[in-house]
Amino acid sequence: MLKIFLTDLAAYNAGCLSGTWIQLPLTKFELSQAISEVLSEGEQVTGEENHEEYFITDYEWDDIDIKEIDEYENIYELNDELNLLSDLPKNKLKAVKFLLDEGITIDIEDAISRAEDVTVYHNYTMEDVAYDLIDSCYNLKDIPDLIANNIDYDGIARDLEHDGTYWEIDGDVYEYIG
Repeated sequence: MLKIFLTDLAAYNAGCLSGTWIQLPLTKFELSQAISEVLSEGEQVTGEENHEEYFITDYEWDDIDIKEIDEYENIYELNDELNLLSDLPKNKLKAVKFLLDEGITIDIEDAISRAEDVTVYHNYTMEDVAYDLIDSCYNLKDIPDLIANNIDYDGIARDLEHDGTYWEIDGDVYEYIG
């Protein structure tokens, strides 16, 4: 789900980049062991002992960039959050990202609980949503072509967007009813 490059801070301050890529989430034991290995390697590189501090030098999301990762992020809390996210389908992950990015929620747990309130229309435009909405309400096949062909889907899409329920982001449309 998320790869981080974990770096020994003391080694970094001594001019050495000592670290490793870690795939999260891990068990707490595996995470503690990975941190210990990074710090131990830093001690060997610098010849000094008692390295205790580390930071995240780089990170890569596998599929969906859920949130920005700070270099001094609490790695145990980050790992716990990723454990919560690990079983969610892609659609729910997109909903969580949307809720966080738009400031509707400020933490992952709240975003997960509200993800059911988000509908993601993949590869849709607002005009597509407007068309589907009109078709579901009025069955366009039952409307005379003269009327159906002159419906202003672009105008309806603008009104829907101004309503504050729909967002068009990165080729998808998000509907949030909260």
